[in-house]
Amino acid sequence: MRRRKFIALLGSSAVTWPLGVRAQQLAMPVIGFLSPSSQRFDEELRLAPFREGLKEVGYAEGHNVAIEYRGAEHHYERLPELAADLLRHQVAVIVAAAVKPALAAKAASTTIPIVFAIAGDPTELGLVASYNRPGGNITGVSFTTVAKQFEALHEVLPPATVIGCLLNPDNPTTKVWTREAQEATRTLGRKLEMLHARNETEIESAFEIIAQKHVGALVVTSDELFNSRPEQLVALTAHHMLPAVFPQREFVTVGGLMSYGGSLSDLYRQVAVYTGRILKGANPSDLPVIQPTKVELVINVRTAKTLGISFPLSLLGRADEVIE
Repeated sequence: MRRRKFIALLGSSAVTWPLGVRAQQLAMPVIGFLSPSSQRFDEELRLAPFREGLKEVGYAEGHNVAIEYRGAEHHYERLPELAADLLRHQVAVIVAAAVKPALAAKAASTTIPIVFAIAGDPTELGLVASYNRPGGNITGVSFTTVAKQFEALHEVLPPATVIGCLLNPDNPTTKVWTREAQEATRTLGRKLEMLHARNETEIESAFEIIAQKHVGALVVTSDELFNSRPEQLVALTAHHMLPAVFPQREFVTVGGLMSYGGSLSDLYRQVAVYTGRILKGANPSDLPVIQPTKVELVINVRTAKTLGISFPLSLLGRADEVIE
């Protein structure tokens, strides 16, 4: 009898032990990562620095935290359903990579904490009540450098009387950036030519307008459409012999003239730190929206020579990276 009881107990523990392990696995907090792009595109630019930032606050993917990635692959109409899917997976926090994912996540839940990384003003977009006291269930990191892009380009090309600004009219930040572009060119005493592109074909059309309007220099704003096509935009500026300033260093590494904008690696490291703090119990409404202090100026001397221009020493001295 004793032997039977022992075997029965052994069998019982053999069944319940895996269930206990499964319960521990289910208890591991899950971060939902909502992106307008694809995982292949995001792996190096967004996810790698995000994982590094998590390690700084004591979290390692697969060890004590899991990441559920959802990417719209530039089909932005899918974002609401992808956000809803993350809720069904009972994520502890949602990271929203860019404006449209942030808006989709905010519309999906008023309780699940959300940490955004956006180029734009979160108060104008209706994401937060204020920078210092975001309110609700959302906070994050935001930056905008449009005015500084104009200033840097003017420093390189003071004779340019007409400066173009390429925007995606479907981007919710377009209204704010248009105002910033108008103010910047007015301050510089230059004429502004607004250029809109919603897709790859319209990008090509915008450059035809640039040639017709005798635009002497171009500012490319930060938008997922543009950021995912650095080779196309750089090739077009080269074909038209058009000096341009881009929002990220990735454009310059493939031959663009210069970039001025927030460092993506620093941006997503900061997002990860906030995510970790929330996992440890912090309330998003008590975490002020961060405006990154690290803004990168990257210049390509080789491209400048091709265009027949030179960078002033003052600008070279301020550059974070110079590509020879």
